[in-house]
Amino acid sequence: MELQRFALYFGIAEIILAIALTALVLIQTKGSDLGGFLGGSGDTSGSFRTRRGVEATMHKVTIACAIAFFVCTVFAFLAWGQAT
Repeated sequence: MELQRFALYFGIAEIILAIALTALVLIQTKGSDLGGFLGGSGDTSGSFRTRRGVEATMHKVTIACAIAFFVCTVFAFLAWGQAT
């Protein structure tokens, strides 16, 4: 499969996906304290919250964006490997 000619497009798509993924993660952690941002829970109950509405949609979009970033990275490595 000839991916060499798409190497530039994969690079551009990777930059766009990285910016989108960063923005989505930062928007979701808004309102959390530093412990919640680093993986701990902000409250002492230790329970998980159920995501609903916009929060659930943003969570699913973040997962989809992360998967797309991973796939794009794999194809970019293949394309740049063929370029040499």
